[in-house]
Amino acid sequence: QVQLVESGGGLVQAGGSLRLSCVVSGRTFSNDAMGWFRQAPGKEREFVGRINWSGRSIYYADSMKGRFTISRDNVKNTVYLQMNSLKPEDTAVYYCAAGEVTTGTYAFWGQGTQVTVSS
Repeated sequence: QVQLVESGGGLVQAGGSLRLSCVVSGRTFSNDAMGWFRQAPGKEREFVGRINWSGRSIYYADSMKGRFTISRDNVKNTVYLQMNSLKPEDTAVYYCAAGEVTTGTYAFWGQGTQVTVSS
């Protein structure tokens, strides 16, 4: 059974930082590209970024470039999302995803972790 478990969310003031983690089990993690997404209240799910299996290819949505960093540890089966200079508009539930089917489409999702940025 494939499981993705996110953690690290919370309440932070604008300008602050958080690091989210996503631990994957039930799959060969080191073969998987991983994605991060977010969904704010009343809005559609939004792509945050993607990291390939080796960590050598990473790309981000334009609004996250320079503030967010995705990394992975294939020994720990964990992907990370480091978020700096957070803004109130970054408030959302953040999800990790595995099992990329096509670009931006994934078979497996975590339960999400809430990030709230206060002004």
